[in-house]
Amino acid sequence: MKDEIIRQTECYVSSVLGEDSTGHDWFHVDRVRKNALHICKEEQAGDRFIIEMAALLHDIPDEKLNESAESGQQKLESFLESVTLTHKEKVFIKQIIGTISYKGGNGCELASIEAQIVQDADRLDAIGAIGIARAFAYGGKKGQQIYNPNIQVREEMSLEEYRKGKSTSIHHFYEKLLKLQNLLNTETARKMAESRQKMMETFLEQFFQEWNGDSK
Repeated sequence: MKDEIIRQTECYVSSVLGEDSTGHDWFHVDRVRKNALHICKEEQAGDRFIIEMAALLHDIPDEKLNESAESGQQKLESFLESVTLTHKEKVFIKQIIGTISYKGGNGCELASIEAQIVQDADRLDAIGAIGIARAFAYGGKKGQQIYNPNIQVREEMSLEEYRKGKSTSIHHFYEKLLKLQNLLNTETARKMAESRQKMMETFLEQFFQEWNGDSK
């Protein structure tokens, strides 16, 4: 039964997000799912089925990808009602998805190891080589510049400022991406993040050498 629910969920998410061009497509979701299951196995913690379901569905209600937060939430609710889950499972999955977002550094405290694992898995896909690619895909979709030295890095911001304030793709590294390694919950994820963090730091060093006309 659970295998069939996973299959139905895969089909649904693929149909909704399959052609997304902001870095939140099916391949992102599948990477997050794989990361989450790997962390679950290594940590020997959490309910594997709940973790997989929450990982697969985590971007369905995302307000960035919907007309509004309310419409996204309704989309998630409708799908969960269409599959054979207990009330407790549905509530648990929604609770995880509702608390793992970064939200400009104003995210919620996580109440379960399952939420911690899914959050770590999602954050791992925001850093490293793929994280770099996704940052520029999302910035381009939002109409942001690659970089503008006249714009200040926002050290603290409200959710509204994080979502709608003026920024650039390079600024996004300093406002979020470089901070994620220190915000990971599990030892497994922290180890996985090490090489990804170095990749971003190397990229930024090279970027600014080229930006400033350094001939090295």
